[in-house]
Amino acid sequence: MQSFHYTFHKQLDKLFERFLNLGALVEDRVMKACETIKTRDPKLIKFVSSSDYEIDELEIDIEEECLKILALYQPVARDLRIIITIIKVISELERIGDYAVSIARRVGDLSRADIPMRYKPDYDEMISAVLMMLKLSLDAITNQDNDLAHRIFILDDDVDKQRTKHYEKVIEEIQKQPEAARYLVDCYILARHLERIADRATNIAEEVIYLIEGEIVRGEFA
Repeated sequence: MQSFHYTFHKQLDKLFERFLNLGALVEDRVMKACETIKTRDPKLIKFVSSSDYEIDELEIDIEEECLKILALYQPVARDLRIIITIIKVISELERIGDYAVSIARRVGDLSRADIPMRYKPDYDEMISAVLMMLKLSLDAITNQDNDLAHRIFILDDDVDKQRTKHYEKVIEEIQKQPEAARYLVDCYILARHLERIADRATNIAEEVIYLIEGEIVRGEFA
């Protein structure tokens, strides 16, 4: 029996390590995607746009490992919550990776715009908040820290407000420069993608609370 528990926890530790590697990979891709917004570096745009397969493959591998552990060891209580949380969070991380790709591709489209735009959106504040939320969500689950998870909900409100400001500004600019409407909409969609990353980070924070407290709080902090 002791050997059984030892083997199980050994497998669980390896699983959690791979899970953290996925989190680090996703965070790196989001940071690079945000960098493309600032620099429009074509090499970086190409890299982020075509590198999501790594995230997809790692997500599938981790999910399969979770299912194997569930079948072999039939964990209960906190051990079961850890595995359930990992399965849910890797799905969130995979979607965040998709948004990073979408941001890079959208920046690529804007870089090829054939109409000069007078509007120069500033995403710096929004990017800072989103990157902080993603970092906090990963730190919260790594350290199983409730306080970090709750900080994310406050930041999410701020990101939502910033997205609304970008929307209102783009509508205003379309009226001034209707011939650039397509590209102005792309400017708003960038803000929308950033907001969706923030939403996914919030979902991760909710899963951290579930892991620690055993209570589902989904949507309670919206």
